[in-house]
Amino acid sequence: MEATIQQTILNVANQVEQQIDDQLEQLDKLDADDLEKLRAKRLEELKRIHQQKQAWLKAGHGEYVELPDEKEFFNVSKKSKNIVCLFYKDDSFRSKIVDKHLHILAKQHIETLFCKVNVMKCPFLTDRLKIKVIPTIALIKDGKTKDYIVGFTDLGNCDDFSTEMLEWRIAHSGVINYSGDLLKPPDNAKSQKSSLLKSNSKVIRDKCDSDNGSDED
Repeated sequence: MEATIQQTILNVANQVEQQIDDQLEQLDKLDADDLEKLRAKRLEELKRIHQQKQAWLKAGHGEYVELPDEKEFFNVSKKSKNIVCLFYKDDSFRSKIVDKHLHILAKQHIETLFCKVNVMKCPFLTDRLKIKVIPTIALIKDGKTKDYIVGFTDLGNCDDFSTEMLEWRIAHSGVINYSGDLLKPPDNAKSQKSSLLKSNSKVIRDKCDSDNGSDED
């Protein structure tokens, strides 16, 4: 069995080495004109990426912003392809928990606009998007609502979920660029540990919510 594993590792190493050798051989065959074309192509790509980043920043990406009214919501929907929008109330404790995580994610994912809307100031929008539970995160792509994160049910049903867990859940809607594994929740191991402690610890019982992780309907 051990010999089989070693042989498999050796075969993989040989394949990787061959791929590297092939790439080096291709580079050796390039002349000055070819190298100049590759350099120009790379510079053009870097320029395009820089221009895209500047456009995102100009549209308010990179910061977690509050939209004052419904008119502004529709304005940003026209400018930004990807939007993560929290619907909250001032007296919602769990909305403040989400705030903390979205502040972090906004800086990490400038390809997406992260914002929030006070449901008391935007009743028409709240009703139109059928927001019933606070907090609710609307995930919007190309002007259409793709998904909702309602309460904390999808986040382990606990107040102490990680930023990575929320990022993972948002990524399922395709509104952010995500390099992780969508099949493996980051907080899975922690959630299993919390479940074991839940029956023996009042502290954990207080943290883990039994009403879908929401403040109210």
